[in-house]
Amino acid sequence: MQLLKETPVFLIGCLLTGLIFLFWAPEKKNKSDSHSGKSHHGSKHSQTSKTLNEADLNIITLSPIAVKRLGIETAPVEVRDMPRTRTYGAEMVLPTGAAVIVSAPLAGTLNHPPEHAFPQVGQRVAKDETILELLPLLSPERAVLTPAERIRFAEAKAAVAQSQIDAEGQLQQALVQQEAARIQLERSQRLLQNNVGTRKAVDDAQAQMKLAEEVLAAARSRKKLVDHIQLDEAAGTLKPMTIRSPLAGIVRTTSVQPGQLISAGAPLFEVMNSEQLWVKVPVYAGELDEIDAGQPVRITLLDGHFSQQDVMGKPVSLPPTALPLSSAVDLYYEIDNHSQRYRPGQKVSVTVPLKGKTNVKSIPWSALIYDVYGGQWVYERLGDNEFARRRVEAGWVDQDRIAILRGPDAGTKIVTAGAAELMGTEFGFAK
Repeated sequence: MQLLKETPVFLIGCLLTGLIFLFWAPEKKNKSDSHSGKSHHGSKHSQTSKTLNEADLNIITLSPIAVKRLGIETAPVEVRDMPRTRTYGAEMVLPTGAAVIVSAPLAGTLNHPPEHAFPQVGQRVAKDETILELLPLLSPERAVLTPAERIRFAEAKAAVAQSQIDAEGQLQQALVQQEAARIQLERSQRLLQNNVGTRKAVDDAQAQMKLAEEVLAAARSRKKLVDHIQLDEAAGTLKPMTIRSPLAGIVRTTSVQPGQLISAGAPLFEVMNSEQLWVKVPVYAGELDEIDAGQPVRITLLDGHFSQQDVMGKPVSLPPTALPLSSAVDLYYEIDNHSQRYRPGQKVSVTVPLKGKTNVKSIPWSALIYDVYGGQWVYERLGDNEFARRRVEAGWVDQDRIAILRGPDAGTKIVTAGAAELMGTEFGFAK
């Protein structure tokens, strides 16, 4: 009895399920057919009626009055020698030996000569110019030397005497060598005049004579230096020693004051000569093969703008250096800095020549314009009053011209003045 009551409910449920499936299946099939039909229709009919070139969409026609008002000027695309260059940041450094720190040879009291003022930072000095005087004091508070001071004084006297004896011996030896070289040169010349000797013997004798003269000059300089050292034991002091500048240049730093008591080896002042500077150019190691390292470079200020005050740097051979953290290697160049325009430590821009082809198409830099997406364009003159925008691929810049790697052929007339005005006319943001 219970089964008979549940059977109608079951039948009604089956009937409703069948009706839902009957109406839902055709709709799903129609949607599927519609999607497949659209896809098939799109792939079959996705063709345009006419294929247009990019330049055909950008032809501008102006009236003669508008051409004159915009001040449009044209020039042909030319094939020129455009050296490839690349700009790097660089630093001015002093050459080796251009900065010297002068130290005290002995302990004593420092002062300046009466005819010279105490050296100031920035002061220009000449080579061998007297800068300071050093008065070595053995015992300023006692007239009698202590045993230790007597020993040191005796050692100093012995060292000075030995230096003077050695200098005198070297001078006499140099004189004898010079005389022997002179006699040998005269003998060789006489033999050559009598057609007995050879020219090679005369050349060798002249070389020996020149060498002997150089040795003699060095021996005389050394003797003159040691002869100026005088010891005075009676007063317990040494005579003042002159401290001279080892090179011509500028006083960079001073580490002492007048009347100061200093120890032996204490730094006194530093002199630098910046008439010649080295330019250290760090270059990424992956770009090193592209650089023509044997050619001179152009040094400008950090803004990179060329001017008549720019200088050319010559490559110099120095021990190789590199910066491991930045994967860079250093290239060195030398410049003449007599005008003192550049300073040690100053940052500059260096334009380095590259290897490769340099005879390429080029246009004036003023002819190149950029769109909002960074695209590079020029305007070609089709007729007296018609212009078309052409896409180009710009390369490197040399002074006021830029190399064109891809674009109009050589001889094509392009707009060099008024290109920006033409773009404004084309896109409607200019009157």
